[in-house]
Amino acid sequence: MTNRREWLGSLGVAAAGGLAMTGFGTGMNALAVDVANNPAANVGDRTSTIKITKLTATPVMRKVFLKLETNHGVTGWGEIDQLEPNVAAMLARSLFELIDGENPTRIEHLWQKIYRSHRDMRGGPVMTQTLAGIDMALWDITGKLWGVPVYRLLGGPTRNKVRFYPTPNATKVGCGPQPFSGTPQQIESMVKQVEDARKRVGPTGIVMFDAHCAMPPPFLIQFATAIKPYDVLYIEEPAVPGNMEVFKRLKQHISIPLAVGEQARTIWDVIGYLHEGCADILQVDCAHTGGITQLRKIATLGEAYHVPIAPHCVTTDLGATASLHCSAAVPFFLIHEYYPSISPPGLVKKNWSIDKDGYASLPEGVGLCCEVDEPKLLELAKQPIVPEWPTRGRMPDGSIADY
Repeated sequence: MTNRREWLGSLGVAAAGGLAMTGFGTGMNALAVDVANNPAANVGDRTSTIKITKLTATPVMRKVFLKLETNHGVTGWGEIDQLEPNVAAMLARSLFELIDGENPTRIEHLWQKIYRSHRDMRGGPVMTQTLAGIDMALWDITGKLWGVPVYRLLGGPTRNKVRFYPTPNATKVGCGPQPFSGTPQQIESMVKQVEDARKRVGPTGIVMFDAHCAMPPPFLIQFATAIKPYDVLYIEEPAVPGNMEVFKRLKQHISIPLAVGEQARTIWDVIGYLHEGCADILQVDCAHTGGITQLRKIATLGEAYHVPIAPHCVTTDLGATASLHCSAAVPFFLIHEYYPSISPPGLVKKNWSIDKDGYASLPEGVGLCCEVDEPKLLELAKQPIVPEWPTRGRMPDGSIADY
C-alpha cells in the first residue's frame, strides 16, 4: 500500500491526463504510476535549491556596482549610490556573511535580516543605501528565475508608460546655500529662474524647484510668496530633515506643494511627514531607501495619505531601471527623475527608452532588464575615485551652510 502523499500525487497525474475514475478499482490502477516521475508528487518550489554563493563589490567613480552570484549560475546586479564608494564596498562585502548560502528569492526575509543585523546600525544612510544595492540584485535574480521583469513580481504594471524629467516638457531649477533672509535682488534672482524655466516648457509643461535644504525658512517663505502657487509643480527639499516643527511652519506659510523624502531612508522616516501633513509629494530615492523592497512600501504608505511618489534618482541606468520597475507597478505616482549622462557610455545596457513627450517605456526582458559590461566595469574601476564632498556649502564669510 502506498502512503497518503503518493496516493494524492497519483490522483494529480490522473486528473492531468484526463483519466476518469469510474470506481475504486479504476482509482487503484492509477496508483501504479511511477511516483518518482510523478509531477504532482514533486511540487516543491523550483528555486528552493538555489543559494547565494558570492558577492562582488566594484567601486566605479562615485558608485559601487554589486554582483550577486548563485549556485545555479543566475546572477543579479545592484548599485550603491551617494556614499563614499570604498566604505560602501567594504560594508557590502562584510554584510555578505549574512546572506551567504541563503535563497535569494526570500527578498523580504533577507532585507529584514540585514537591516536588523546590528542594533546600533539600524537605519541611516550607510547601512540603508548599501542594503539598497543588495536588494536590487536580489530582485534581479528572482525576476530572472521566474522569467519575468521585476514589475511583474510587484503585481504588474499600473501604467503603460512612466513620466520622466528633465525633458523638453519638464524641467527642474534650484539653488545653492542662501542667506537667512533675502534681499530683493536675491529673491528676484530665484524668481527669474522659475520664469525662464516656465518660458522654456510653456504653459503645458512642468517646472519644479529644488531648494536643496539650502534655503533657510525665512528665505524660502519670501521666495514662495514671490511666485504664483501654480508656477511650480512642487518645491523639493524645503528644509533639512530632523525637526518636524520646521516643516510644519513652512507648510503653514507656503501654498505651493512640498516634496520631501530624498533623505528619508525608510517607512519610519516617512511616516512623520505624512502624519503631520507636511508632505504633498514623496520624492524618495530607490537607492537611498533600501531598494525596491522599501520604496514599494513607502509608495503604499503614501497612497494611504493620498500622497504620490516622485522618485529622486541620480544613479546610473542600473539604479534608475530598478526605480522604474517600482514606479511602473505602484498606483500613486507623479514623475521620475533621470539623468542619462550619469551612466558611463557602454557600461549599462538597458531595454527601455524615453519618447518625445518625456515618457519612459516599460523595461523589456527579465529581472531588472539590464546588462552590465563587466570588462568595461573593470576598466573603469582602475580610474581614481574623486569623493563626492560637496563644495557648495561655503558662505561668503567662510562659514559652512547646509546643502
